[in-house]
Amino acid sequence: MMVCRMINSRMPPQGGFAYLWTLMLIGFMGVSLVIGSHLYQTTMQREKEAELLFIGRQFRTAFERYKTSGPENAKDQYPATLEDLLKDPRFPNTVRHLRKFYRDPMTGKNEWAPVLINGRVVGVHSLSEQKPIKQDNFEAADASFRGKDKYSEWVFTFPPDLLVKENGKDKTGEVGTGIGTQSPNGPVPPVSGGMTGKGNTGVVPPDANEGKGK
Repeated sequence: MMVCRMINSRMPPQGGFAYLWTLMLIGFMGVSLVIGSHLYQTTMQREKEAELLFIGRQFRTAFERYKTSGPENAKDQYPATLEDLLKDPRFPNTVRHLRKFYRDPMTGKNEWAPVLINGRVVGVHSLSEQKPIKQDNFEAADASFRGKDKYSEWVFTFPPDLLVKENGKDKTGEVGTGIGTQSPNGPVPPVSGGMTGKGNTGVVPPDANEGKGK
């Protein structure tokens, strides 16, 4: 009887080790969940970035088609509104340069900020202020997006380098003017505080897009 008591007194407390392993297991699971969630969010953001680049190129192509087509007396001009890409007002019949207004994958909304020069829409950009994951390795047409801090700085124009400055001047020949807001009724004068320092950009309201994309 005395021998059994001595043996039992020398055995380690099994319950304490089990409790410790349970805490460690819970800790490992928590870290794994955090890492997994971060990887998932990163993957989803990268997919949205790729979608934004695709949609932006659709807009860029639409601007190119609009500018390079049209009647003889209305060629080589940009649209007055983004809606003109869906139905070119220069033609008596329906001519579409853009199939539909796409939803902005970064904001989840059917809203885009148009960029204006001389009262004409020359490009668009997202309204998202989120920092991009992608910072390099863009296609040549998107090379100006390298190192940008916000998705709203990914501006899709035709030609792609339209807003690139040369010797303090834009390739349009204007200095510090030209990019303004756009209301549903048309362009309004540029105001200060814009994305490029040359004026604000406006928003295409969702109701302006209904029934025109199909």
